[in-house]
Amino acid sequence: MTKKTCKEDISPTIYKVRKIAKQDAQKLHEAEQSYGDSWKKRGGVGAFMMLARKWDRLEKQVNEHNFNIFKASAKDKRDEGIIDDIRDLRRYLLLVEAEITEDDDKPNYDDEKFLLNQTDEWKTR
Repeated sequence: MTKKTCKEDISPTIYKVRKIAKQDAQKLHEAEQSYGDSWKKRGGVGAFMMLARKWDRLEKQVNEHNFNIFKASAKDKRDEGIIDDIRDLRRYLLLVEAEITEDDDKPNYDDEKFLLNQTDEWKTR
């Protein structure tokens, strides 16, 4: 038995992933217009904590369903529910990966070498 495929001979799952990735890029673009790069304002530790807070929210929501994320999300159809946290975490992860994999020409955000001044510009100690 063969699995049905979509355009370009990819599986339906990968087709959906590509659609989600495109939506993520659009949502990140829209958010950047309002918030800029405030997500990395507090350096690498702040970026990690942003990810940790989203994970903590997800963990709390699925705990009561014995960590079955599919069951938990099926019961939580709120706009701000589990699916929203999944989307936020995935998009934050994309931002962090993009920052990590940027060219070496960018500043090093090592918290020991850089501080953020009042005008949100990086300066060395």
